[in-house]
Amino acid sequence: MDLYLDSASTDDWDRLMPTGMFTGITTNPLLASRAGLTYPQIDWTRMAQHAQSLGAQELHAQVYGAPETFLPWVETLMEAGEKAGIRTVVKVPLVERAIRQVPALKAAGCPILMTACYDAKQMLVASGLRADYIAPYFGRMLEAGLPAYDAMAQMLAVTKSPGNKTRVLIASLRDTDQLCRLAEMGHDCFTISAAVADMLLSDGMSETAVAQFEEATKGPQ
Repeated sequence: MDLYLDSASTDDWDRLMPTGMFTGITTNPLLASRAGLTYPQIDWTRMAQHAQSLGAQELHAQVYGAPETFLPWVETLMEAGEKAGIRTVVKVPLVERAIRQVPALKAAGCPILMTACYDAKQMLVASGLRADYIAPYFGRMLEAGLPAYDAMAQMLAVTKSPGNKTRVLIASLRDTDQLCRLAEMGHDCFTISAAVADMLLSDGMSETAVAQFEEATKGPQ
């Protein structure tokens, strides 16, 4: 099982990465905006160093702007990862103008995550490109009335096909029930918000049990 923390907020990183349950961190321009950051001005060397210092093995960041600017930006991100000693993965949206840039990015040695996935058919694109990951937006799919669980089953089936190199990294999860149901299906790679991470880390009955254990250490009552 690989869990990623889906946040550009270093406060979230500082609070949750030390739990030790996350393989890495995923970010994008929307998450950066929510964290009060201006995406083109982010110092990726500093961000990569911060992530690595907290134990992250990977940092995923998304391309932006005109497609012809992707490669120079990706080279900056990869250099930041090399300096920090962390694997940097580039997120590329599943739209044609961005898809067409993937061969050049792969030729530059860049790990690729195809993102903004809403349909199982897009798994075939990612697999054909031999992308490292694909990120279906599960919660958004449900909210749009799409058959999200069926799509996740289809995508999981593709991962078992001969020659497939693409791993499904499910994003946009709203609660732990969704996470558990998808894990039951066989999925084992997720990126979750700080809010969902907090849901994973807390359980009222467990807290009650621990309180009883602590009370018992005081001796017979």
